[in-house]
Amino acid sequence: MKEELIISGRMNPGIDPYLNLWHWQIPIYLFLGGLAAGILFFAALYSIMGKDKEMPTTVKWAPFLVPLALTLGLGALFLDLKHKLFFWQLYTTIRLDSPMSWGAWTLMLITPLSIIWVASYVKEAIPDWKWKFAWLESFEGLVIRYRLALAWALLVLAIILGIYTGILLSAFNARPLWNTSILGPLFLVSGLSTGIAATMWMSKDPRERSRLSRIDLILIGIELFLITHLFMGFLASSAVQIEAAQLFLGGQFTVSFWVFVIVLGLLFPAVLEILELRGYHIPMAIPALAILIGGLIFRFIMVEAGQITRYLY
Repeated sequence: MKEELIISGRMNPGIDPYLNLWHWQIPIYLFLGGLAAGILFFAALYSIMGKDKEMPTTVKWAPFLVPLALTLGLGALFLDLKHKLFFWQLYTTIRLDSPMSWGAWTLMLITPLSIIWVASYVKEAIPDWKWKFAWLESFEGLVIRYRLALAWALLVLAIILGIYTGILLSAFNARPLWNTSILGPLFLVSGLSTGIAATMWMSKDPRERSRLSRIDLILIGIELFLITHLFMGFLASSAVQIEAAQLFLGGQFTVSFWVFVIVLGLLFPAVLEILELRGYHIPMAIPALAILIGGLIFRFIMVEAGQITRYLY
């Protein structure tokens, strides 16, 4: 007969309950924020480089998605708020040590600036467009005159927004999976990749798509590098972070993470983009859609898995 000494009941499912307070609204918000940051970053970058004619979709047309993405993302965030009537209190103070304060003020600035950026290209999209008020015509001329300064502002704000979507999670030190400085850069790179994917999908210029595809391959490589070091850091850390890593290395998120994020969202589109660059005809919608789906699922998994992990030792 085998004797077994039981000193803890923690092996029983549910013995350590956890609070799942964040639901679908938060990953949707993080995804759309990262997508908007990625689109705006490259729009501003190529505008600063003076390549708006070579990269018309990147600079002019893809940014039309940004106000919609930010509005939907903020709408999802608003639905998640417990005390919805008091959201304005975020704007009564600035706390440099609070990621939520950084995010609130960044979104307050980047949303109207993205609308202004898009409005400055409306007449190129719709040649017969006329502003209803004369002051809008004057303001449009002012924006066009100082578009370079606006591009620099959007470039900086896009980087802050992209990093913020990861830091929002990593600031919660009580969650071992989120308690890592890699999340900020990882979410930024993922957002840049989804932004490029959306732009490539919209573009009809083979040269523009080829340039964006090369950049995306670099971003996918960086993302895989950061994910590798994320798990290496966890496995070399404390017991709770090792357990957090085990959720993806044999645990309940193993299949969803490795199949839908790594294979479908990163490796599969990378292979298709390489084939496209080598002369094979690959419908751009396929790798672009795979990257977008992978980026969305990645945020759902990180938000859900992070809430399961906890410090018990």
